[in-house]
Amino acid sequence: MKIEVLGTGCSKCITLENVVKQAIAKSGKFVQLEKVDDIMKIMEYQVVSTPGLVIDGKVVSTGKVLSVDEVLAYING
Repeated sequence: MKIEVLGTGCSKCITLENVVKQAIAKSGKFVQLEKVDDIMKIMEYQVVSTPGLVIDGKVVSTGKVLSVDEVLAYING
């Protein structure tokens, strides 16, 4: 599983990245985490409001900071 956190470094983007790290630790699964701050790559996902969360190439959330439990729900499918 690959998770990407899309954002240019704003406080919400940093917070979401930390939340995702906590969720990954709780899940016990092997997850590849990537922080994407290249605005051109973010635009490729057609995300206009950051932070964005992409799981296995699919945008699942934009414009808000999710809770650890919300991210866990995405990880556990």
